[in-house]
Amino acid sequence: MAPVVATPDLRRPAVSALQVLAVALGYYAAGRLGLMRELTVEGAVFTPIWPPTGVAVAGLLIFGIRCWPGITLGSLFVIMSLTSLRPAVIGNLIGNTAAPVCAYLMLRRVGFRNDLARLRDGLALVFLGALTAMLLSSTIGVGLLVLTDKLATHSFWSVWLAWWVGDAMGVLIVTPVLLVLHTISRPFSRPTRWTEALGLALISCALVPLATYSPVSLLFLVYPLLIWAALRFQLAGSMLCALFTSVMATVAATDGVGPFERLSRVEVMIKLQAFNGTMALTALLLSAVITEQRNTRRSVERACQELVEVLEHLAAGDAPPGRPANDVEGIDAGKDTGAGEGTQDTDDPKGRGQG
Repeated sequence: MAPVVATPDLRRPAVSALQVLAVALGYYAAGRLGLMRELTVEGAVFTPIWPPTGVAVAGLLIFGIRCWPGITLGSLFVIMSLTSLRPAVIGNLIGNTAAPVCAYLMLRRVGFRNDLARLRDGLALVFLGALTAMLLSSTIGVGLLVLTDKLATHSFWSVWLAWWVGDAMGVLIVTPVLLVLHTISRPFSRPTRWTEALGLALISCALVPLATYSPVSLLFLVYPLLIWAALRFQLAGSMLCALFTSVMATVAATDGVGPFERLSRVEVMIKLQAFNGTMALTALLLSAVITEQRNTRRSVERACQELVEVLEHLAAGDAPPGRPANDVEGIDAGKDTGAGEGTQDTDDPKGRGQG
């Protein structure tokens, strides 16, 4: 019996199935983490940050549109861990799947790149992937609550806003982190970079809890950390710092301590989401601008170096890099021929050959 050799046609369905399963498990795990911290607005329970939306959008950007069943499967796992299977669950599954798929399609439409190395990529993720696409899930989810008489009609907009912001925060904070972890090529090559990264981590671990748990409002102290992380470590540093700060602020808000003490639930939601949103925007857009400028500078330096090499070869009479030697010889021969034509015509009585 001949040995069975796996062909690309046989491997492709297996790889796709593994990717779908990975997205489903990641969605479910992120959902369970998100449900650990909840707020109540108008009698409806929601999470200030819904990480599964970030996992879903990142999974689509990394694996492609074919992994969308993993989003539906993971969403079903999360819903079934909370309640029984009912007709309204189908609507939630549709909304939870349609929003990330819509985000993926819009991002690919505008030429989004997963490395987030351009300012336009950061703006696209904010305004298309987070703020626009997540309108679908919040509208469908809250609309089903109203239609099934689980939510009063006058509470629609407040609950809708909380739902929408929570989904958008998941995309703004979680998606960039997952994209960075997927696209990072190698760790720091210099020991000084590791020392600086360790120093930034230690300072963050000391300063962020102080800012989020202090009864005095000190949340502004995290912004110098974000700027430092963005300047020195670009997207990887700034988004990891933003993720840690967002988690600590969410824990403090749900516990009602620190700057969130003695606030109503609505006030807590507004203050927390405003802080998380501005922090995520600052980290994402600042790091994108810095990365774009550094890439532009490297391109200019590379072009200048290539120009210097070409001029050195031309001055030495050699062929520039990437140009055949006979082209230079032809140019030199042409110059010699042109010079000879000006002196060979000795019969010209007016001396045109000397002009």
